[in-house]
Amino acid sequence: MALFTPQQRQTALWTGIGIFLIVILLLLGPILTPFIAGAILAYALNPIVDWLRSKRIGTLRLPRLIAVIIVMLLLIAIVTAFALIMIPMLIREWPMLYEQIPAFIAKVNNYLSPILNELGIQIPADNAGIKKILTEQFVPKGDGVWKSLIASAKFGGTAVLTWAWNLILIPVVLFYLLKDWHIMMRKLRDMIPRRWVTRAVSFSREVNSMLAQYLRGQLLVMVILSSYYSITLALAGYNVALPVGIMTGMLAFIPYIGICFGLALAITATLLQFTGMEAWITLGIIYGFGYSFDGLLMTPKLVGDRIQLHPLIVIFALLAFGQLFGFVGILLALPSSAILSVAYKHLRNYYFDSNFYKS
Repeated sequence: MALFTPQQRQTALWTGIGIFLIVILLLLGPILTPFIAGAILAYALNPIVDWLRSKRIGTLRLPRLIAVIIVMLLLIAIVTAFALIMIPMLIREWPMLYEQIPAFIAKVNNYLSPILNELGIQIPADNAGIKKILTEQFVPKGDGVWKSLIASAKFGGTAVLTWAWNLILIPVVLFYLLKDWHIMMRKLRDMIPRRWVTRAVSFSREVNSMLAQYLRGQLLVMVILSSYYSITLALAGYNVALPVGIMTGMLAFIPYIGICFGLALAITATLLQFTGMEAWITLGIIYGFGYSFDGLLMTPKLVGDRIQLHPLIVIFALLAFGQLFGFVGILLALPSSAILSVAYKHLRNYYFDSNFYKS
């Protein structure tokens, strides 16, 4: 008598092949960045392509290829406009930051020195030494700025080429995914074992509904926060209110990291432009209210309670996906965790209905 039936052997074989493919994907994580980014963008933009396809010009429907080209040109225009807003700000603000850092260091040192001396802590270097180290090593002048940034980020020739290649490859991947999206989805469905098709389609529809809710809600949250921070910073007198506000709002889809980075930009702008404590109080009020309004009202209402995850799960997902797939993994962490939560719910129900649990 055979130990396993032919069906069980086939199941074990294909399960092993699936695990092997998952391991290969994890090992290839560093080179999957453009493909993951392209897939995320394709999933988000495919409904727009389908909407354009549904429109008719007289008796003719717009070809899918033309619809894809229109969507991609619109995306490129948005990214270009964003770059044109941010890059000039960085070029303009960097020399100002260089000029302000020595004075800021001296001010902080003068404030902290008496407190540290009372605690018996002696600062080993004088003010001039601290300013020299920070301004010459971390904030060099002229061409040394870019050389220092490249060296500190370990951007050698290979890394620069990798980033450039990714930037070129992402639009290529996006174009082909959008053009053949429905064909690829149909092929994936055809590969599912026939006895699992109904359950797999039901699961995918549930996931698609949840992700659609997440994307629509998150986009609306980003637009509202970008408008809020831009307007409030402008009313507070910030010269860089628009780029800082837009950046803060756009980064809202990255939990915790986004608001921290946006706040760091605003702190830098405050350091460059203002001197009194009133500016710091105003900044605290603006970002404190914005963060509270987002966390307590907007995200729960607009994104929906179904996508909400425990903070510890969110932190773990950010670290885990970032480790596996880099920065794109951080972008992928929250929606992927939401998908896994749906899978966990189904697995949990299956477990409670099993004889293993009941017996």
